[in-house]
Amino acid sequence: MRLFLMGLALLALAACSKPTPPVGKWEGGYEKDGTLVAARVEILATGQVRVSAPNYVGAAGSTAKILELRGRLASDLANNWGTVKPRDFDFDGDTFRKPGGHAPQMVWDKATNQMTLRLYIGANPGLPVPLRPVDGFHDNPWGQS
Repeated sequence: MRLFLMGLALLALAACSKPTPPVGKWEGGYEKDGTLVAARVEILATGQVRVSAPNYVGAAGSTAKILELRGRLASDLANNWGTVKPRDFDFDGDTFRKPGGHAPQMVWDKATNQMTLRLYIGANPGLPVPLRPVDGFHDNPWGQS
């Protein structure tokens, strides 16, 4: 009986344990209503997260101008990635939040391994930036377009 109770106690502790964040890399680009975002996320084995999302609000003009802005954001992302410091986040199994925070910063879909970055620009609601899993980062976070 004692062994059974110890087993139940261990099972209860395991059920209450903190979920482990997925280790990997995600990237993506966002373009809508004049807002452009180039984003990368890397979750380290320690559970810490490196995230960068240079953005531009108010993009307008020709296709060539938009492509130039996208190229500048992609270049900024790649050139500054080495300076991005890992940060701690609270993770509940699918949502990442700043420690003690309420607003979701990222949401992970375990079934598809897709990450959605919630980007807060100014006083606007969180902008969902869908990211795709990658083995390594690319020069063009938008992928094939």
